[in-house]
Amino acid sequence: MQPSMIAAQMYTFREFSQTPEELRSTFQKLASIGYTAVQVSGIGPIAPEIVKNYADEYGLKIIATHVPWTRLVDDVDVLAKEHQLWNCKYIGLGGLPDVYRTSIEGYRTFVEEASAISRQLKEIYGLQFIYHNHDFEFERFEDSRTGMDIILAETDPDYFGIELDLYWLQAAGADPVEWIHKVQGRMQVVHLKDMAIFDRKPVFAELGEGNMNYTGILKACRETNVEWYVVEQDVCRRDPFESVTISLNYLMHYMEGINHE
Repeated sequence: MQPSMIAAQMYTFREFSQTPEELRSTFQKLASIGYTAVQVSGIGPIAPEIVKNYADEYGLKIIATHVPWTRLVDDVDVLAKEHQLWNCKYIGLGGLPDVYRTSIEGYRTFVEEASAISRQLKEIYGLQFIYHNHDFEFERFEDSRTGMDIILAETDPDYFGIELDLYWLQAAGADPVEWIHKVQGRMQVVHLKDMAIFDRKPVFAELGEGNMNYTGILKACRETNVEWYVVEQDVCRRDPFESVTISLNYLMHYMEGINHE
C-alpha cells in the first residue's frame, strides 16, 4: 500500500461538483489536501473532456467510476469511450436497480444481463466492470442464500469484479475482513469509510473516528492485493473536505506504522 494508491470518491463532494467551475474547485482542493486520484461519481452533467482537462490540471488520476445502469444497458459504446478518454480501467455500478432486489430470480436476471455487459466491456474495450454493494444484498431469501451469495457464485471473476463498501458490509452484519478474503482476486477497488454511533444510531465517520476494525481491514486489503483504496463518506457531520483530510491522515499514519514494522 502506497500513498499513490489512495483515491477520493467524488460522490462525497456531489454538492460541490455539479458545474464545471465547482468541479475544478473541488479537484483543486483535493489535490491540495494530498490526493492524487479520484473516483468519478455523482458529478453534474459535465463534458468528459472538461473532466479530463481539470483532472490533468491538478494531477488527479481517474481510477474508477460509478455509472447509471441505464447507460450500461443503452449507451455502453459512448460510456466505454469516455472511460478510455480518462484512461480509467474500472467502470462501476454503484447499486443494484430496485427491480432486481426482491427475489432470487431478480438477482439471477441481473447477473445474466450484467455478465453480458461486463464481458463486452472487457473483450471489446479493455475495461473491468466492478459491482459496489450496499446492505440490501445481504438479505436472506427462502433457501437462506443472500443476494450477494448469488452474485458471487453465478458470475465469472474474470469479467465481473467486486468493489466492496466496507461500511455497508458492517451495517449488514457481515464481517468486512472475511469478505475481503472471500473476494480475493476479483476486488481491485475498495471503499473505505468508518461507522460510529451517535445518539444510539450508526453514522458515517472518518477513518479512525468510528468503531470498525480498520487495522484488520487494511491488513486484509494488503494481503489480497487491493489496487485502489477509495475514501468515501456518504454523509459528513463536518465539512466534507475536512472529513477526507482526516481519513487520508489516518491512512498515511497507518502506512508509516507498517513501514517501520
